[in-house]
Amino acid sequence: MDRVYLDNNATTLVDPRVVEAMSPFYSQLYGNVNSLHSFGTETHPFMRIAIDRLYAGINARDESDVLLNSCATEGNNTVLKSIYFQDIVKGDKDHIITSQIEHPAVSKTLNFLESLGVRVTYLPVDDRGIITPAALKAAIEPGKTALISIMWANNETGLINPMKDLVEIAQAAGIPFHTDAVQAIGKIPVDVQDIPVDFLTFSAHKFHGPKGVGGLYIREGRTIVPLLHGGEQMGDLRAGTIDTPGLIGMGMAMELAVSHLELEDVQVRKLRDKLEDAILEIPETQVIGDRSLRTPNTILASFRGVEGEAFLWDLNQKGIAASTGSACASESLESNPTFQAIGIDNELAHTGVRFSLSRFTTGEEIEYAADSIKQIVNRLRSISSTI
Repeated sequence: MDRVYLDNNATTLVDPRVVEAMSPFYSQLYGNVNSLHSFGTETHPFMRIAIDRLYAGINARDESDVLLNSCATEGNNTVLKSIYFQDIVKGDKDHIITSQIEHPAVSKTLNFLESLGVRVTYLPVDDRGIITPAALKAAIEPGKTALISIMWANNETGLINPMKDLVEIAQAAGIPFHTDAVQAIGKIPVDVQDIPVDFLTFSAHKFHGPKGVGGLYIREGRTIVPLLHGGEQMGDLRAGTIDTPGLIGMGMAMELAVSHLELEDVQVRKLRDKLEDAILEIPETQVIGDRSLRTPNTILASFRGVEGEAFLWDLNQKGIAASTGSACASESLESNPTFQAIGIDNELAHTGVRFSLSRFTTGEEIEYAADSIKQIVNRLRSISSTI
């Protein structure tokens, strides 16, 4: 077998049907959508279909907004900095609640806001690796907390936070709730009517869409300060020429992702569990987090006595792509608070490797990966024992 891609939490292949849908908008229907001539206006019906697919994918109401942007990083920055300008600079609030396990697109933005005087509470995870409603409730400061921002599912462990309970607490306190849903969409149901978050961010490339395009959901009644000023696109809320091919591709990818949720929950989960079972057959190996609490595609495993980077090198030599965690972070997985919370010692934490599947992963690939992982662990442990 030439190559096996098991790093789908970092990015995914673009579904061939998405590529086909995007193709005409590069060299045939290429007009600027804001132009008044036919080259621009002829794209509008296709854009409307794509936008409707985004709304349907997360069950958003027509009265809400879904802003098109470059990625979830931009969406996260937009929400956090909007809260700063609207409710902190111009108001009496100075406090934001988040978690210790956020993606750098949230945590580093909040680090920046802290340098401007914002107080940030970083909630720890419990012994299952998730954020608890009790921890959130205890952290709220009435009259001072301006926003709660907690990711839907963790990019490294796949662990899913109890979003419904967390949002209910925020609503009862009258505090807007933002979630980075990048690792949830396309893996588990995301319904903003059932779980009424105020802001939600996503990136197309995480669910088999194109890179460089994403979305920001804004519930009706909520407002933002534009991160980018300039033209009048997106109702003056996000300036810049709309990436028409990207929008078309993201809309198609969203529709396909939602239509494949049952496949994710059954077929992808079955393959994930098969690989996980094979990994757990290796002595002194641990998988992080109860599989029933994780997205159906993710395994974060630690192999005692095997250095993570060396393991990835050997995997790559066998054509297998995996990761030591977030592709957007340079920190080691040892810094992930989940390890300490669920009882993973520093030695095991240093050996963490993430395997993330997709609906394109095959049974043959999983068998090959399982055999290769066992061979590599045995080889590296043998080398380590002789040093």
